[in-house]
Formats: sequence, C-alpha cells, structure tokens
Amino acid sequence: MNDIHCHFFSARFFETLAKGLPDAPADPAHDLPARLGWDPPGPPEALADRWVEELDRHQVRRAALMASVPGDEESIAAAAARHPDRIVGFFMFDPTAADAADRLSRALARPGLRGICLFPAMHRYAVYEDRALRVFEAAAGRPGTIVFVHCGLLSVGARKKLGLPSRFETRFGNPLDLQLAAATWPALPILVPHFGAGLFREALMIADLCPNVLFDTSSSNSWIRYVPGLTLREVLRRMLEVAGPGRLVFGSDSSSFPRGWQHAIYEAQRAILDELGLDAASAMQIFRGNFDRLFPAGR
Repeated sequence: MNDIHCHFFSARFFETLAKGLPDAPADPAHDLPARLGWDPPGPPEALADRWVEELDRHQVRRAALMASVPGDEESIAAAAARHPDRIVGFFMFDPTAADAADRLSRALARPGLRGICLFPAMHRYAVYEDRALRVFEAAAGRPGTIVFVHCGLLSVGARKKLGLPSRFETRFGNPLDLQLAAATWPALPILVPHFGAGLFREALMIADLCPNVLFDTSSSNSWIRYVPGLTLREVLRRMLEVAGPGRLVFGSDSSSFPRGWQHAIYEAQRAILDELGLDAASAMQIFRGNFDRLFPAGR
C-alpha cells in the first residue's frame, strides 16, 4: 500500500511551536517532544531514515510526508532527497505571508516537493481569493504537483497539549470554496483530507461538481460525531457512490514517534471496504494505485 497523509515533525516544527510559548525552552527540538511524550526528531535525514524503517515494518511502499509548519520546506526536501523512491514531499504553505511568491517559486523548484498544503482556517483566508488562486495557478504549471486543502474542522493536537491558542476560523474551510480553482484548472488534482472533516455534505457536493477534487481517507475521522447517526461505513459508501474509487486515496494521518505508523487506521478502513463488497481492483486503486497515478515512481 501507499499512504498519502503523514506528518513530518522536524526540528523546525518544534522551533516554530516554541515561539508561541511564554516559557520557550532553549532546545525546543528536544524539550518539546519530551513534554508531549514523543521522541526528538533529530536532523531531517535521520527522521527520514526512521520513517522509511517504519514504512518497511508495516509494508508501506511509499508515503507523502508533510512539513507541518510554514517555512519548513528545507526539512522535507532533505527527507525526499534522501529517499526519493519512498518519500513524496508535501509542505504547508501560507499564501498570506509577505514572501509567499518567492517562497513558493523556490519550493516548486525542488524535485521532491510535490504537494502544496493549504490550511485556510489556520491562516484565515478564502481559497477563492487571488492570493490563494495564485497557488493553484503555480501548481497547475508544474505537472505532477497537487494542492492539498484542509477543509472543515481543524485541530492541532500538539498545540492543544502545549496550551497554545489556535486562532483558527472554520468558516474558511468550506469545500465548496474550491469550485472556482477546480473549474479554472481542471487538470490539477486537488486533495481534500478527512472527507471534508465535518462538512461532509459540502464534500459530496464538490465531488459531484468537480472531477479533479479527490479525497484522502486519513485519520480516525472522529468528526462523524457531529452528524447524528453517521458512521465511517456510511461515509465510505456515499463517497464511493459520488466520487468513485478512482478519487479516494488512503491516508493514515500518522505523525509522531514512538507511536509511528497507525496500522489500526488501515485495518479499520480495509474491513469496512471489504464489508461493503468493494472489488479487489477498486480497493487497489484506493490503497495504492491512485497514489502512484498522482506521483509516478521515478519522476
């Protein structure tokens, strides 16, 4: 299988978090993981090696690893360069930043960086604004690049555990806001994680409207508790009906060590798809083929 949604919590990730702490430690990359009960990341190359060892242990062929704070392109680029056959680099990008244009140009010049990750609720902008549309335009001009857009509920576990405020605005996370970008660049794959993370009706609508919008299956999808009676089985059934297996991509939302890769997420989703009677070829699309189509090996 492949996994399109894992987080690369580098030293830069912890250094960025520490800037918001009143009692910021002298060595955030060591001290903050200790507060969280996680292992320190070490250099990006060492963290990349650990990820590949973990993927091997669970028989995962390839994974997209996401630099999970803006400005951490260097770390994930180093990881992707170290293991180009195993790691596809995604990076969080803030189009509201003053240096957004230059930073995006430099990132897209790196061969290992293939996914631009937008978090409109986190950075408080609408994806149909010009500054966001420029990101889609740049991605469309570089074949083999996708735009990942987090919609719906957004919660960052590390921030909560460290007592950091999360000044997010969920109103900017409506999947329907993607319609303009998807229609303007119909050949550009746009990936929405967690089936819209609570805005499931809107996710189904954008799936029906825009065939270049895909969905990752990642995490426990605990957002279903906001919809009375909804189950993950029903989510998968409805999404298969509307989007089809060719637009669903398996993701685990794995992140920290020592927990490592979340095999239970795979087991739960595979069991549901088997229960739904999904044929082997369609299951192969979800768990491997669609990833390889988006990111052909060796390119």
